[in-house]
Amino acid sequence: MKSTIKDWLKVILLLLDEVAVGGLILFALWFFGIGITLPVVIIIILLITLYAFISHKVIIPSFHKKKVTGSEGMVGLEGEVIEPLTPIGVVRVKGEYWKAKSVAEDITAGEDVEILRVDGLMLAVKPKNQ
Repeated sequence: MKSTIKDWLKVILLLLDEVAVGGLILFALWFFGIGITLPVVIIIILLITLYAFISHKVIIPSFHKKKVTGSEGMVGLEGEVIEPLTPIGVVRVKGEYWKAKSVAEDITAGEDVEILRVDGLMLAVKPKNQ
């Protein structure tokens, strides 16, 4: 999966709160006169870089995943006609019964259909083989 500039900007935006907390900690250490040695600063920078890299590998793929909830998650799923669609009937999708409307021709009971869109509580379907 290819990362885009937009993906990197999202990751940077998500990491801004960690940067702000780090800045506040450094300011507090400076304010109270607590010194930090160069090796400690280098280790902290390496850990932050490692955290950003791991976050990039975990977060960016999730930006491109298909929606799996709501009406967007139902589009493309397959179901079985329970009551003939002439043009309105009932289909079963993942064990749930839905009122459905055929966008093409009438569909008989027992046939498989594919969901094209969700209109309120009614599914718009077409025969699976089309």
